[in-house]
Amino acid sequence: MLQNRCLLPAFAAIVVASAGAEHAAAQLYPSHPITLAMPFAAGGPGDTLARILADGMRRSLGQPVIVENVTGASGSIGAGRVARAQNDGYSLILGNWTTHVVNAVTYPLPYDVVRDFEPVSLVASQPVIIISGRTLPAANLSELIAWLKANPKASAGNAGIGTASHLAALFFRKETGTQFQLVPYRGGAPATQDLLSGQIDLMFDLAANALPQARAGSIRTYAVMAADRIGAAPDIPTVDEAGLPGLYLSLWNGVWAPKDTPKPIIERLDAAIRESLSDPEIRRHLIEIGHEIPPADQQTPDALRAYQKTEIEKWWPIIAAAGIRGE
Repeated sequence: MLQNRCLLPAFAAIVVASAGAEHAAAQLYPSHPITLAMPFAAGGPGDTLARILADGMRRSLGQPVIVENVTGASGSIGAGRVARAQNDGYSLILGNWTTHVVNAVTYPLPYDVVRDFEPVSLVASQPVIIISGRTLPAANLSELIAWLKANPKASAGNAGIGTASHLAALFFRKETGTQFQLVPYRGGAPATQDLLSGQIDLMFDLAANALPQARAGSIRTYAVMAADRIGAAPDIPTVDEAGLPGLYLSLWNGVWAPKDTPKPIIERLDAAIRESLSDPEIRRHLIEIGHEIPPADQQTPDALRAYQKTEIEKWWPIIAAAGIRGE
């Protein structure tokens, strides 16, 4: 007992010293450039978001935030790199619903999408929009469902196995009792090209991809797969308004750091992201290209952790039941 009592002051001193060192490190942070991994190709909606966010963070943090595209295996290559990185706040990832929910079911990952990361901030989301070619004879979502039931050989393109556009089509097909064919492509661009040329009938596409075509009058839009209309296209009804309540799917993005990154550094990064997302010019740009920005009280580490948990509970059973495996 005496020996244990003697150890207590030493243990307390270690805890205090550790906390002091952590606080000191946070005060000096950041002292050099930060790398923000973007696990998808340059030029896509996620990459655009990453570069807009990185510029805003740079102004807040006083250090460059370098976007590095680390692609492959639906984003799991980039996520794996950050999971194995030093937990010093200089290696981050702008991950999303695919990297931090879907891939855990569709790929045999060498890391855990929850335990191997520290959530920093929920950044933005892109709801999926249900669209078709201009010649499809359905003026609204109810008519589209009726047409699909009468035409079971109809086809829906998607950006690849396990993508948001693929899972949205599966979800829609299950909930509506329709049996249209699913056609995977290597990315959204070739699928869109075939939609415009009439090779496929419909798509479930991200807002950033669909809206330019909608504004050009090249496609029909039926509904946004979200509870609210989107700022960039307030004329498109939600699925609730169109007759399919609760059929939601959004490709949301968040920033994560490696596990055990010190809390003061996480708080510093979250503050920089929140400051960036409050900038009127950044908000205008993101909304214009189809992103929705969450309220400030949802841009926190705890909010991102809770939202990821909710999405895992919803989507893991759906993905497992569909037997989807990564390419």
